[in-house]
Amino acid sequence: TPPSVSTTTMSAIFDFSSLITVLLLLICTCTYLRELRPTIFDGTVAPEDMNQPIPLSKRVGIGGFCWKLSRIGERLSPYIGASCAIMAVHVLFFK
Repeated sequence: TPPSVSTTTMSAIFDFSSLITVLLLLICTCTYLRELRPTIFDGTVAPEDMNQPIPLSKRVGIGGFCWKLSRIGERLSPYIGASCAIMAVHVLFFK
């Protein structure tokens, strides 16, 4: 009988291509949500203060993290789109 081979599954955190895929999906999702509702990641900003810039010290927590991901998606959208296309080909044909 052949020796038993143990197969281990790796989390998306430890597999590099899965980590890149999750990161790209987070960036695309946050950018899309912010496009639909521009104030979604602004937190507890009063409506009368919306005309003034929000200091970066208020961009903390999960809302701040999502805001930063959405800014990356806005500013680097051609590169993010190309990266998504490359990862789609990688996942479909090489993984």
